[in-house]
Amino acid sequence: MTKSRVVVGLSGGVDSAVAAWLLKEAGHEVVGIFMKNWEDDDTDEYCTSREDLVDAVSVADVIGIDVESVNFAREYKDRVFQSFLTEYQAGRTPNPDVLCNSEIKFRSFLDHALALGADHIATGHYAGVRAGDPGRVELLKARDRSKDQSYFLYRLDQTQLSRSLFPLHGWLKKDVRALAGRIGLPNHAKKDSTGICFIGERPFREFLERYLPRNPGDMVTPDGRVVGRHAGLMYYTIGQRQGLGIGGQGLPWYVAAKDLAGNRLVVVQGHDHPALQARALRAGDCTWVAGAPPAPGESLGAKTRYRQSDARCHVTEIAPDGVVTVHFDEAQWAVTPGQSLVLYRDDVCLGGGIILGAVEANADRPLERTSAVSA
Repeated sequence: MTKSRVVVGLSGGVDSAVAAWLLKEAGHEVVGIFMKNWEDDDTDEYCTSREDLVDAVSVADVIGIDVESVNFAREYKDRVFQSFLTEYQAGRTPNPDVLCNSEIKFRSFLDHALALGADHIATGHYAGVRAGDPGRVELLKARDRSKDQSYFLYRLDQTQLSRSLFPLHGWLKKDVRALAGRIGLPNHAKKDSTGICFIGERPFREFLERYLPRNPGDMVTPDGRVVGRHAGLMYYTIGQRQGLGIGGQGLPWYVAAKDLAGNRLVVVQGHDHPALQARALRAGDCTWVAGAPPAPGESLGAKTRYRQSDARCHVTEIAPDGVVTVHFDEAQWAVTPGQSLVLYRDDVCLGGGIILGAVEANADRPLERTSAVSA
């Protein structure tokens, strides 16, 4: 690759640090940017942004590059956090990391980097990019399948992807940590961050209560029998088992649906209950990082949640409004509205959309996981 000016997103973690070091070793002109994306409760015990900034500066010092801190908190709140709250209010379970990548890390950050004269941006994501058909680039899975993050990047467009570098594409996580230790990076043993960035390690319900009102209601079986009380539909997700408080009645209970109109949480017993299985789903708000949607009928791989193994499927319909219907070779467990359906052709990520709901077998209408149940 031709030597270029690369602005690297330094998060304070080991992955972005090694990505920056690899680019510097390859002869690129490297500049680090630390992105501050949240500041509503920047002084409490759950915020790590100051610690992360210190780590990013320490890493930059070892590598020998400049680093700048840039505040994208306003953009994050407008473009990501408000959508997060809206989705939870609507009974869905969003994945804000997907939107953060497309709107902040590869839009606001990219714009800032280009203003600094960058040829490319780079991050510590485990994914890859390569030239595809003339004029197009492809988003690839990482070599380390256990860390692959292409699922979170499917909403990037061709312009964003063509400017992006992912130096860890061919690396295993254990080798990244080993290299970080050998070259003396101060964060080589730092624990990986988990969960949603603006929530951190705090209890999820405690965080949501600050922004959305509680609205308790009944937990019911699909036939309407009341078996408990829920604290608020926003606190639960399809397939959830823990925290329901209705044990001691045989098989464990799972969340199967949300009845928004009646403010009722629908629960079933047993992991393999039919209400938790879906052979088809619909997804909307689709974007195609590959540049175009796949052809109906083609055998593809799909993920309906991160870390899931690819499930064989095919697109059966693409509606005029862009909503896709996907049928799976085998039933999928706990298909969750608000999460992302991401489609793959072997190692190439094609794109995807936001899951609207499961589809009944041999039916043309969605089995809404938020629909009313019989009384």
